[in-house]
Amino acid sequence: MSNAPRTQQLTGSDITGLRPFRVEISDAAIDDLRERLARTRWPEKEPVDDWSMGIPLAYVQELAGYWAKSYDMQRVADRLNRYEQFTTTIDGVDIHFLNVRSPAECATPCIMTHGWPGSVIEFIKVIDPLVDPVSHGGEASDALELVIPSLPGYGWSGKPTVTGWNIEKIAQAWTELMDRLGYARWVAQGGDWGALVSSAIGRLADPAKLTGIHVNWALADPAKLTELGGPTEEEQRYLARLQHSSEAEGGYLVEQATKPQTLGYGLTDSPAGQLAWIVEKFKTWSDCGDDLESSFTKDELLDNVMVYWLNAAATSSARLYWHSAAASVGTFDEVPAPSAYSRFPADNVALSERWARTRFTDLRYYGTPKRGGHFAAYEAPAEFVAEVRAGLRALV
Repeated sequence: MSNAPRTQQLTGSDITGLRPFRVEISDAAIDDLRERLARTRWPEKEPVDDWSMGIPLAYVQELAGYWAKSYDMQRVADRLNRYEQFTTTIDGVDIHFLNVRSPAECATPCIMTHGWPGSVIEFIKVIDPLVDPVSHGGEASDALELVIPSLPGYGWSGKPTVTGWNIEKIAQAWTELMDRLGYARWVAQGGDWGALVSSAIGRLADPAKLTGIHVNWALADPAKLTELGGPTEEEQRYLARLQHSSEAEGGYLVEQATKPQTLGYGLTDSPAGQLAWIVEKFKTWSDCGDDLESSFTKDELLDNVMVYWLNAAATSSARLYWHSAAASVGTFDEVPAPSAYSRFPADNVALSERWARTRFTDLRYYGTPKRGGHFAAYEAPAEFVAEVRAGLRALV
């Protein structure tokens, strides 16, 4: 993938402004969580036999019971602390990130960004194959050196105390982070908010530094789509999916984009509420049919919920919707950087290739993996790794 070695091989102690970081989960935090779960005041059972009114009471109670009694409360710390982590302050906000180096000298630096309701834990299954492809069925030329930040207000990153932290500001912060790490030329990858941030990087970053981007979620300007003429049969299915997502699944977006502070009080106070708010989306946006645990184990679902709970991040993460809605810029702007797009079949939004080309004017790759949804790296890691490798090869 890369035709040049990394220009700088720095360790965290070599770089001014980087502070080594480890996830620590205290006994007090665990005790508090278990006490809150035990005191949960439950609503009555839903009067339907499916998820159409939201996540069912019985399943939330099952997950909450497992969380309190069987889940390894140190699991998230153990999984993330396998990798080198740092924090650094950019524009007054502490940014937490993993920096995972590759044994391959030709590795391409890549900043990889999660979305909502995900976290850096989404990438835990794909880190090793991406940084060490030779040990995982790939070629050394596919190797990446990964920078995986927690979005501002998410995970162990700081919570912005001023307005304006929208996708464009985050894109600028990520460019500063890559400069700070000494990477002269790099790529960006992401899904959900990570796709919007990566797309903003593709519009704003210096082409001399950015090789290109790969996204596994994308939006396009409806006005430009109408100029293409009537939708194909394939595109009609995508429009129906979008309409369903807006009508049946879009309440979270409206609330988080308009009144995130109000929403946050209940979610920050109740672990069962935070669990329900997040896990519902893992069911409706994944490729699991009617069996959520065919795609994610209970442990995997709770790992991601723990990232939000431990950091009391319900409100601060939701504010990203408010910040970006208030800015109302960049969402549909053309991306001139070399780009690759992978359309996972069960994602909540999908673009046909001709639609994607209205947004990504230098689209080099359009992938159609056979399995996976919105949380592709977590749900279908083998397919995700294959798509990232194929997409980034096309950018060179």
